[in-house]
Amino acid sequence: MDSSHAPSGLSLGFHSQTSPLPAKIPAVVAEDSFSFQIDSNFCGSSNRVPLQLFDQKDDNRVENGEVEGDSEQFSILGHRMCIKRDRDSQACLPSKRIAIGSGLEERQAWVRSWGNQPIGDADPEVLEIMEKEKQRQFRGIELIASENYVCRAVLEALGSHVSNKYSEGMPGARYYTGNQYIDQIELLCMERALAAFGLDSDKWGVNVQPYSCTSANLAVYTGLLLPGDRIMGLDSPSGGHMSHGYYTPSGKKVSAASIFFETLPYKVNPQTGYIDYDKLEEKALDFRPKILICGGSSYPREWNYSRFRQIADKCGAFLMCDMAHISGLVAAKICANPFEYCDVVTSTTHKSLRGPRGGIIFYRRGAKQRNNGMLLNHSDGISHYDFEEKINFAVFASLQGGPHNNHIAALAIALKQVATPEFKVYTQQVKKNAQALASALLRRKCRLVTGGTDNHLLLWDLTTLGLTGKNYEKVCEMCHITLNKTAIFGDNGAFSPGGVRIGTPAMTSRGCLEAEFETIADFLIRAAQITGLVQREHGKLQKDFLKGIQNNKDIVELRNQVEMFASQFAMPGFDI
Repeated sequence: MDSSHAPSGLSLGFHSQTSPLPAKIPAVVAEDSFSFQIDSNFCGSSNRVPLQLFDQKDDNRVENGEVEGDSEQFSILGHRMCIKRDRDSQACLPSKRIAIGSGLEERQAWVRSWGNQPIGDADPEVLEIMEKEKQRQFRGIELIASENYVCRAVLEALGSHVSNKYSEGMPGARYYTGNQYIDQIELLCMERALAAFGLDSDKWGVNVQPYSCTSANLAVYTGLLLPGDRIMGLDSPSGGHMSHGYYTPSGKKVSAASIFFETLPYKVNPQTGYIDYDKLEEKALDFRPKILICGGSSYPREWNYSRFRQIADKCGAFLMCDMAHISGLVAAKICANPFEYCDVVTSTTHKSLRGPRGGIIFYRRGAKQRNNGMLLNHSDGISHYDFEEKINFAVFASLQGGPHNNHIAALAIALKQVATPEFKVYTQQVKKNAQALASALLRRKCRLVTGGTDNHLLLWDLTTLGLTGKNYEKVCEMCHITLNKTAIFGDNGAFSPGGVRIGTPAMTSRGCLEAEFETIADFLIRAAQITGLVQREHGKLQKDFLKGIQNNKDIVELRNQVEMFASQFAMPGFDI
C-alpha cells in the first residue's frame, strides 16, 4: 500500500483467525478519528466491527442516546469509544480509514513504508520548523560563546543507525548483547580523546558517555563524595557555572551540586575582574572542600592551575577542572594545560571543541603522586588512584541509562579532527578573532571586564552606557545577532545582568577573520545605540521596552545589514 494516500485521521484494519477478543484493545489515537476493523472471529459475528473515536458532535449523540445500532461504549486514553455494528454498513467513511489486509506482504509493506519515510513525508510540520531554524542560523551572526557549528560528518553520525542500539555499561561489560561494534566505536572514541589532549593511557582514563558537562560534573561529585561533602567553585555571577554550586541571593538552592552537597563559592576581584587567589586560599583553608574546582563559563582570562594545585594540597582537596569552554584551546595547546595539575578534568564536547553536544570526563589513573592532597614521600609506599571505578559507576548505573551511541560515534569523528594541524589553525583563529573584536570595542570606548581576553570570549560591561544586558540582548536578537546577557560585578561587589558575553568560535567556523569581526563590532555598537534610544523613550522595564522595539525602523535596517553580511558565509554541514 502506498503510504502517501494515508489520510490524517488514521483508521487501521486488523484481521485474526484465531485470537479471542482481548480484554483491553490497544489503540493509537490520531488527530481526528480512527477505527480498528476487528475480525469476525473476535466478535462471533460475520460482520467486521469498526471501533470508532467520537468527535464532540458524536459524543453528544452518545449522551443523548441517538447512536443507532448495537454498540458497546468504553474509553481509551481519555477518548470515548464504542464498538458498533452499523446497520447501513457506513460506520466509517473511506476517507477516514485505511484497512490493512491480512496478507504478510501487505503488512510488511505497510511497516516498511512507514519506517522509510523521509522527514518531509513523515512530518512536514516539524521539517518546516527545522528549515526555519536552519535559515535563522544561516542568516544570523552567532556570538554565543557556548555555541558552534559541527561538520557534516558529525551531523551524519548523529542521525545514523547507531542511535538504535542500547548499550548500558562499559565496553566489554554491557547489560545487553549485540554490542561488539558499539564497543569498537566507544573504545576508538576513548583512544582518540586521550590522543587529542596528548595524554598517556597509563596515567589517564576517560569516560565519553555523559550526556552533558553538567551530567559529567555531577558524576564526579557522586563518585568521589558523600552527600553533604563540600565543594568550592567560582561564583556564577563571577563567571563560574551553576553546576559547581549556586544559591540565589534569597538562599534558594539552584543546582544539584548545592542541593546534595555543601557549596561555597570564591569570587573575582570586583575592581579588576580577575580571580582573587589570596582570598580564594583563605576561604578554602577555612571551608576545607573535598573538591576544589577551577574553570567557568564566563571568565576571559587564563587560569593559574599551579596556584590552584597549591591551594588544593593545603586543604586536602581533589583538584577538578571544568574546561567546557576552553577544551578546544587546550587541545590546540594555545592556553594553559589543566592536565598538568588536576586530578579530574571535565568538559562539554561542543563549544570550542566543535563536536556533538555531550560531556566527557578525564580522570587520573595509576600510581599517585599525592595522597589526600599531600605529596607522598618515600615512606608512604605506592598508592594508586581509585577514580576510574567510582566515576564510571557514577555515570552508569548511578545517574544515567544507556549512552547515546550516535553522540559517541560523532565525538570520535570530531576528536580525530581535533588532533589535526588544521584544527590548531582554526583554534588559533578563534583566539585572534576574539582579540580583534575586543580591540575594536575598546577603540570605540567600550568597557570590557579585565580589559580584554586570553581565550575565545569577552565580557562587555554595558552599565557605563546605561544599558541593561537583558534589553541589549533582545535588540540584538531582533537584529539576528545572538549573544547572551551576563552578570557584571560592580565596584561595590554587587551584581546585575549589566553585560553581555560574546564568543567567536561559531563565526570563525563559518570563515570569519579579523576584518569581519571589525564589521561585527560596528553592528554591536549600532545595536547599543538603538537600545539606548529605545530605553530613553520607553524606559528600561522590559514590558515597556519591548513595545518600543516592535516595528522599529532602526532595528529593521540593522537586521537587513546583518542578514546580508551573514549570508556571505557558508554554514558548515549544509549546502545553502
